[in-house]
Amino acid sequence: MRSSLAPGIHLITSFSRDSWYRSFTLFLTFLFYTAYHLSRKPISIVKSELHRNCSTVIRPVDLNITDNATWCDWAPFDQDNYKTLFGALDNSFLVAYAIGMFFSGIFGERLPLRYYLSIGMLLSGLFTCLFGLGYYWNIHSIWYYAFIQAMNGLVQTTGWPAVVACVGNWFGKGKRGFIMGVWNSHTSVGNILGSLIAGVFVSSAWGMSFIVPGLIIASTGILCFFFLVEKPEDVNCTSPQHHSAEQEPLLRSSSTSEGIFNSPSPISAESSEGAEDHTQAISFYGALTIPGVIEFSLCLLFAKLVSYTFLYWLPLYISNVAHFEAKEAGDMSTLFDVGGILGGITAGLVSDYSGGRATTCCVMLLAAAPMLFLYNLIGQRSLGTTVGMLLVCGGLVNGPYALITTAVSADLGTHESLRGNSRALSTVTAIIDGTGSVGAALGPLLAGLISPSGWNNVFYMLISADLLACLFLSRLVYKEVQGWCGHAPRTRGFKEI
Repeated sequence: MRSSLAPGIHLITSFSRDSWYRSFTLFLTFLFYTAYHLSRKPISIVKSELHRNCSTVIRPVDLNITDNATWCDWAPFDQDNYKTLFGALDNSFLVAYAIGMFFSGIFGERLPLRYYLSIGMLLSGLFTCLFGLGYYWNIHSIWYYAFIQAMNGLVQTTGWPAVVACVGNWFGKGKRGFIMGVWNSHTSVGNILGSLIAGVFVSSAWGMSFIVPGLIIASTGILCFFFLVEKPEDVNCTSPQHHSAEQEPLLRSSSTSEGIFNSPSPISAESSEGAEDHTQAISFYGALTIPGVIEFSLCLLFAKLVSYTFLYWLPLYISNVAHFEAKEAGDMSTLFDVGGILGGITAGLVSDYSGGRATTCCVMLLAAAPMLFLYNLIGQRSLGTTVGMLLVCGGLVNGPYALITTAVSADLGTHESLRGNSRALSTVTAIIDGTGSVGAALGPLLAGLISPSGWNNVFYMLISADLLACLFLSRLVYKEVQGWCGHAPRTRGFKEI
């Protein structure tokens, strides 16, 4: 007579081999992109250390310096134009990232993802460490730091298209919004860990705020090389089903009568029957013609403008307005990312059930605009108000950003008009995130230029960007509402993976 299985063993054996590989791939890619964002965050924490209010700092007795106003600052950020220099550092990274992203997807479709990610993470670790070594090498040239930031921006483009393509290869459309909403919390988790790690060293030796994250991302690159499985067929697992018999209006081929565009797409399939797996990678123009790619890309441009302005400038804003020290301001800014985790999961759940990806994004963006105004108006009045407003603003700002860059990108990258071409995901993801990265570059740049005239004007710029993001989704929202009103067939509720 057999003895009963231990509960833990029973749980392990209840999962199939496919489920274990899927879970393992999801965990690995989560870890990889957490490391990517972890290595981006230190610059926003260190800013308030590079330029401080030296009158409040106790000067060492053995320090013989006549300039009492800037003795504790790190040159060249000790001048009145320090905000402009900070903006230049941000944009060195973000402009390089935006340009590189459009090419990254093309390379990602043609190179093994395991090698592509591993090399990208190792190089990113190298350049992140080099920035921190400027502290120990006593480098005070803005050109050195700007060059390191630009090179880091280029190599960081290896991350996003590759991890989304990998997850898209393993998961079908069913509960993709929820799964990717949870998975996309790596962005916020990376920001939080990056803030906390950088905060440990920022006041004593800010160079370590970069070197430690650099070593972490380099380590994950080694992990990627040894353990990442790109596709289910590589380990004889079952490939997921990307399309069901009933298509939602957003994901239908544009040749259908209720499609988003009335004109036929150059890449539309003549028939979905007998579709075969294409081995030829999709062209840049071919990816652009997939219905919904252009609109979501332009929406993400403005949504990411808002998100990245908070990513790079929120700790400095809190330090200036609430008069927190660098470490406290960095710790407080992590609440925005905690809200982003909740917002991304909520957006994924709602869009899965309703089938309205565009409508979910639009509603959250519309709600974010007045909340940003209120945060600037009353957000610093008390600790409780600051915590609450940061959580709410983080959820509303990062929710749409998370949904577009994950579930929407994967949906469009496996669009039925591609006739099963599995090599479009990386290119589509790169186009959407590359366009969004243009906004990510513009946001911190505009914040650096506008902030000397007052933080109020920065928030007016962010609110305007939120409203413009909604405007670009208006056509897709109209089509989704038509489906809910019965003018087009619509599938609601959760579908199996």
